Amino acid sequence: MVNCCCGLMTPQKQPVPLQSVEVQVDVKDHVATVVSTLLYQNKEEKPIEAVFVFPMPSEAAVCHFSAKVGQTLIVAEVKEKKQAREEYDDALSSGQQAFLLEESDQSPDIFSMSVGSLPPGESASIRLEYVTELDVQADEALRFCLPAVLNPRYQPTGTETGSVTVTSVPSSLVPYDLTFLARVQSARPISKVESNCTMDPLEFLSQDQTAASVKLAAGHKFDRDVELLIYYKDTHEPSAVVEAGQASAKAETLMGDPAVMLSLYPEFPKDIMSSVSSSGEFVFLLDRSGSMSGGRIASARDTLLLLLKSLPMGCFFNIYSFGSTFEQIFPESVEYKQETMEEALKKVEMMQANLGGTEILAPLERIYSQNCIPNQPRQLFVFTDGEVGNTKEVINLVKSNSGSHRCFSFGIGEGASTALINGLAKEGGGHAQFITGSDRMQPKVIQSLRFAMQPAVVDISVKWDLPKGVSATVLSPPLTSIFQGQRSLLYAQLTGQNKEAAEGCVTVKYSLAGRPTENKLNFSLKPTEETGLTVHRLAARSLIRSLEQGQGDRRGQIDDAKKKKIIDLSVQSGVSSSFTAFIAVNKTSGEAIQGPLLRRNVPVPMMMACSMPMPRMAACSKSMPRRAACSMPMRMMADCDMPIMNACRAAPAPPGVPESKAKRDPLLELVSLQKASGCWELEPALAKAVGKTSKDLEDKQPSAAKKEVWATILALVWLHGLKADAKDEWELLVMKAVTWLQSQNGNFSAEDIIIPIYRHSLLFSDHGIAITIRLPVDLP
Repeated sequence: MVNCCCGLMTPQKQPVPLQSVEVQVDVKDHVATVVSTLLYQNKEEKPIEAVFVFPMPSEAAVCHFSAKVGQTLIVAEVKEKKQAREEYDDALSSGQQAFLLEESDQSPDIFSMSVGSLPPGESASIRLEYVTELDVQADEALRFCLPAVLNPRYQPTGTETGSVTVTSVPSSLVPYDLTFLARVQSARPISKVESNCTMDPLEFLSQDQTAASVKLAAGHKFDRDVELLIYYKDTHEPSAVVEAGQASAKAETLMGDPAVMLSLYPEFPKDIMSSVSSSGEFVFLLDRSGSMSGGRIASARDTLLLLLKSLPMGCFFNIYSFGSTFEQIFPESVEYKQETMEEALKKVEMMQANLGGTEILAPLERIYSQNCIPNQPRQLFVFTDGEVGNTKEVINLVKSNSGSHRCFSFGIGEGASTALINGLAKEGGGHAQFITGSDRMQPKVIQSLRFAMQPAVVDISVKWDLPKGVSATVLSPPLTSIFQGQRSLLYAQLTGQNKEAAEGCVTVKYSLAGRPTENKLNFSLKPTEETGLTVHRLAARSLIRSLEQGQGDRRGQIDDAKKKKIIDLSVQSGVSSSFTAFIAVNKTSGEAIQGPLLRRNVPVPMMMACSMPMPRMAACSKSMPRRAACSMPMRMMADCDMPIMNACRAAPAPPGVPESKAKRDPLLELVSLQKASGCWELEPALAKAVGKTSKDLEDKQPSAAKKEVWATILALVWLHGLKADAKDEWELLVMKAVTWLQSQNGNFSAEDIIIPIYRHSLLFSDHGIAITIRLPVDLP
């Protein structure tokens, strides 16, 4: 091997042929087209093979791969994976330049790019293009994430490792540059764009603010994924996009016929949504592997506290945790009451990230082996940083048990596997959330708990009303779950023509709490201009994923007939699959290689376990004064023990003090004192949590009120008055407290209890709050 000290180097002093990565993102409404250009250069004295393993959004449809060497452009074709690999190897052995792009056999969110037989001094520019849907967040933002971090995936003992090897280095040692430009366009005005990375000011490209662009500031350190949150006005409006077929494709094929993408936002009756279920079996599965250490496990403990306090009386629950082995707090799910809640919280407080690897399959098998409790629908919550190697096997297990539960998944930290997190929720009929940067875990988890406490939507059907001669073939998997305010996407192929009728209608029917409900969307059949086959490619990807995950055995093995169908669809649409790969060969004359090529693995950034939280930065408009959030440098937290999601809310434990005994956020301190029934007790700990003395609380106590009633009212006043910004975290436990007050013959409503009237103060006026409490005359 020739040692070379010029050019890019790994920490082991091996040359790195990847010089730079340039990414351009075009967002149209809730779909993004991403073009990445990677520049390679061989500065060694012999031909090399460069191998780059990198993350990709699991739902992305990779649709273009090409290479430019000098003035020669080579466009890759999609071929069956084994054939593509053979052509690649044959090309290298004959001295031809070859380029291979393939999906990992274990997980659809990892790709491997091989640049083969790059001569000394030669450069190659690689262009990779994919399209992807943007997820809707709790605050109605659309989230785009460019995965820049790929953590090593834990491979359980006894499983095959596959052909993909990841070379990881600390993010500070990544030896290539990233430039990033995003252009956003929508029929609705753009309100703002935020990012977890430092961005240049947002630049509006139209007077009506329906188009804008934003750039990543120079010097990205590869210490986190690049996340954009895009806010439109009136986001939650149903819409339809009809796209004309490809002119060169045959009629009555997926690519030849028009395709439609429907975005549905079901609205449930308000009287049903105003109530929450008091039944259910809530099972929490927490990752305690080594990669969850530091802030991640601390935030998870705080989140479990909020979850346990928010559960309704009368339900059942259990908590599992896993690493190389797994543990469970109770042998089986137990009824939720004061004694079981206290026992669970004591054990949660002691939880550390000390269980080794990330073997999630065994605890899932144990959970599913437990009999379901009659009239208590099972709701499974999974918390993990998503770094596993047997993703497909785990998802198939969840799918095989989807009839008995709903699964809500949470990806924690940078580098979490989107394939695992999205796959768990999709196959389990639940909802997926990602917690990165400075995000607080708690509001996202409580939102999912709200979803879990909604009545399950059953008997879902989709009816198409189309003009005579036009029919729809649905390409998406059947809808298995619908949640209030959450988008559901449907793709369909439209066959046939009717020149006179220009409209179609789709009706989604379902049963909610025993009540038949339906939502309709009328849409134009006229194709939208300049969509660039985006809808067709996303539709093909949806169908391919559905075929890959359907009817296989638990290890994901698929029969030959279905495999052939996937390959044919992938080749026809030009969209990658688990059974195909992109192959490009430069067939100019070359000399046969004598001996093996020098292999160069391009390193990818690896997050350290004690990742620093990063504040979200607003990408402000150039036409407006640049706010401090845009211009100030990012503040790095120096203590790795600080909870990653709670950097601004809690302090790390001082030296010698156990992490669980560190000074707690006052909100969590108050929450920890609530009883399972929903009430608080008048005790010194409550006074301390609200910043008062016991005498302060007792002196203001109305003579007609019981101590528990008074303490509960004070807690609610404090939450509404001083922690209103965290309402999405405490709203469920406050509802439980109000229910308890009503049970005390008080005839309370939430409005009766908390009434801001700036007339005279009660207890917390030194905080700038003046609140009057109206006490019903029959208060005990």
